[in-house]
Amino acid sequence: MAAGAAEAAAAVVEVGSTRQFEELLRLTAKSLLVVHFWAPWAPQCAQMNDVMAELAKEHPQVSFVKLEAEAVPEVSEKYGISSVPTFLFFKNSQKIDRLDGAHAPELTKKVQRHASSGSFPPSGNEHPKEDLNLRLKKLTHAAPCMLFMKGTPQEPRCGFSKQMVEILHKHNIQFSSFDIFSDEEVRQGLKTYSNWPTYPQLYVSGELIGGLDIIKELEASDELDTICPKAPKLEERLKVLTNKASVMLFMKGNKQVRQGLKTFSNWPTYPQLYVKGELVGGLDIVKNCARLLWAFPTSSLASDARRSVSSVRSN
Repeated sequence: MAAGAAEAAAAVVEVGSTRQFEELLRLTAKSLLVVHFWAPWAPQCAQMNDVMAELAKEHPQVSFVKLEAEAVPEVSEKYGISSVPTFLFFKNSQKIDRLDGAHAPELTKKVQRHASSGSFPPSGNEHPKEDLNLRLKKLTHAAPCMLFMKGTPQEPRCGFSKQMVEILHKHNIQFSSFDIFSDEEVRQGLKTYSNWPTYPQLYVSGELIGGLDIIKELEASDELDTICPKAPKLEERLKVLTNKASVMLFMKGNKQVRQGLKTFSNWPTYPQLYVKGELVGGLDIVKNCARLLWAFPTSSLASDARRSVSSVRSN
């Protein structure tokens, strides 16, 4: 029995660096790779590691990996990991699916489905053309401004896509993106759907605006700013976030927010606790508030501290 447990534990590989992850991605290109982004301080992650070990015994042809999200931030930021546990599914070195949260039944379903499917989603010959067109319509309407590109905004995989991202960022345009390398059916089908043979392609409210040349022309004529939705300024966004609830706790997460909030609050570290939009402080300050609560239980300041600490505990 001990040998069986050791075998199950060994079936889940632990990755500790970007280089190791990229090498594993290359070596497992022909099979399904399931990556668990986890954290040692989150008990639900430990539970999902046990689920992964069981799945590894049931699916020996699938590669299972656990990666500590905060220990390898380059990989976490590349794939937009903002919470744990999060699971990513890879085939042919491309991300094909994602699961956020500790949902063991859903994880099991996704592993079973992807393990039994081919390298790519079924081709258009296996699904009615109307199904693909409906899917493409949903994708082009997935956000007010959608960019279909090669790669991601963080890592474009062609010069044209890189230039497109740079223009959109330069004009502070809010957009979502879709990596056409992640889905061959979408990559080929969108060319016919839009009657546009190349990438990148930019859509606003589900309507094709054009490729890089068109966007450059719109930029030169000052029309781009009137067509595409603007992203809120970071300071405005931070003000909204700090007032989102009576008590807001900011922990490690989104990189842009993480850096911007340090300047916004003039506080260099995390976590940061806000009450009614006002910065209370970090961990040491909250600890002092707790001490004040016990030292002066009837004071108004202690009353505020009691509410703050109680709210933090409830979160």
